[in-house]
Formats: sequence, C-alpha cells, structure tokens
Amino acid sequence: MQASPARQIGLALLGWGVAFLLFFPILWMFLVSFKAESEAILPGLTFTPTTQSYSQVLARADYITFAINSVVISVGGTALALAFAIPAAYAMSFHPTQRTRGTLLWMLSTKMLPPVGVLVPIYLLFRTTGLLDSRIGMIIIYGLMNLPIIVWMLFTFFKEVPKEILEAGRMDGAGTADEVRHILLPLTLPGIASTGLLSLILCWNEAFWSLNLTTSTAAPLTAFIASFSSPQGLFFAKLSAASTMAVAPILVFGWLSQKQLVQGLTFGAVK
Repeated sequence: MQASPARQIGLALLGWGVAFLLFFPILWMFLVSFKAESEAILPGLTFTPTTQSYSQVLARADYITFAINSVVISVGGTALALAFAIPAAYAMSFHPTQRTRGTLLWMLSTKMLPPVGVLVPIYLLFRTTGLLDSRIGMIIIYGLMNLPIIVWMLFTFFKEVPKEILEAGRMDGAGTADEVRHILLPLTLPGIASTGLLSLILCWNEAFWSLNLTTSTAAPLTAFIASFSSPQGLFFAKLSAASTMAVAPILVFGWLSQKQLVQGLTFGAVK
C-alpha cells in the first residue's frame, strides 16, 4: 500500500533531520577550521573566514607523508584481510562443519575485547620483531583488526549464492581454485567491493593502534590529528583544520563510492 503524500513528506523530513544531526559535527568542525584561534571556542556563526590555521598546520607538519602512510596502510590492511577472508568465508559457506557456527561467533567475540587489553603483548611482539613504527607492522595489525568483520560479511554474501551453480561448475571439471575465481568471485563482486570499501574506511579512521605503535615513520593521519593536542591546551582552530584535512580524502572517496557501497550492502537482500 502506497503511503499518503503527507506521510511521505514527514518521512523525508525525518530522514533529512537525522542526516543533518549526524553530519552536524563535521560541518561545525569545517566552520571552526576557518575561524581565528581567538574565535574558535565561541559558538557564533558570524566570523571573518581565514585560512591561517591551515597555513600553520601545513607549516608545522608534513601532511603529505601522513596521508601517504594512511593510504598505504589502509589499502594494504584491506588487501591482507581480504586475502585471508575470501578462502575462509568460502570454506565456511560451502563446506560447513559442526564447528563453523561456533568459529564465526568466536571470531566476532574478538571484536568485543577492548584493544587496550592486548596492547602490551602486541607492543612487545612488535618491538621484538622490529615492526614498531613500520608500515608492514601497521598493515598486519589493521588486517587482523578487520578480519572478523570481513569474514562475517563475505560469509553472508557467499551464502546467497546457490550451491547448484558451484556444483554445475564441478561437474564441468572445475577445481576449487577455478570455482572460486571464475564462478564465486564474479557473482559476489558487489559484496566483496562493499566489504573492501567498509574495511578501507575503518582502517582510515582507526586511531588506537596508530597512536600506540607508531611515532613518525609510519604514522597515519589519525596520529597527525593527535599531534595538535598539546599539554598547553587544545587549539581548536588548528585541531579543526588538521581534522578537516584528515577526513576530507575518505569523505570524498565515500561520496564517490556510495552507489557501489549501497549496492554491495544490499546484495542478495531482494531476490
């Protein structure tokens, strides 16, 4: 039954209202970044825009190096997680055992553990193996961090593929590798793409491990933001300018890929 025009308008207003509330902190951060430091703490919306904070941020820190580290670590962590998650999700989807459900729940339960609970052993392990403040170390920790979520998402997508299609491939002589490469991956490409995009966003925004395992060589943009909080206090205009510069690339990327992200997340929802 089609909703009445008044109900449709009400739902549209509700949706826009919720969207505005969610986006408001980013909008406020963007506006504060163009204020002078003396005006940044004031709530007023009338001010003379200035790019002074951006100039000071760029003069103090090498933004390009931080950005390159974020790109390398996020892409590398996502690729590493997908490399392990695709065969794992395939095995659990099409060759389940009595322990498959328990294994999935155990993987998900690891996300409930506060990261600080395993910080000391991971820090000591990284120090011993020379992975502290290295891109390789951060790619490993980011890949492992998102692996449970990626396996769960891919498991859900793979379960939507009818087993009869894979069985038909086996009858034609396809091995496991051919089955995955030529049948499963093309059919679930939207789901894999959306999973990769989500992992990329999670890696880009992660701050806990980057602040504790990096100092300068492999520090990403989250460490770049944190460097503008000092014992002398918070400089809101500079902090907002640094935060805007840090989130701008992933916001633009998310905006450009929103169609693929929605298509992938709704993959198999309507048959």
